[in-house]
Amino acid sequence: MVGTDFYRLSTPPPAGEPGARTDLVRVLLWSLLVLSAGANLVASYTGGLPWLNVACGAVTLLSAGFLVARRLRGRR
Repeated sequence: MVGTDFYRLSTPPPAGEPGARTDLVRVLLWSLLVLSAGANLVASYTGGLPWLNVACGAVTLLSAGFLVARRLRGRR
């Protein structure tokens, strides 16, 4: 058996399974989290419109919440 790794505890997932590909929703949620946190930071330091600061904070909180929920759901 050429190429068999006897010390590997599990086999890697095949290329067609969902675990092998990049999770697009996770990438989009992380991008949204970083962008909204940056916008919240800029809105805070410039003393801009308060509703913009609240909106950016809400988007940051929601995207972080969805990321945590997906992580906890994936552990089951």
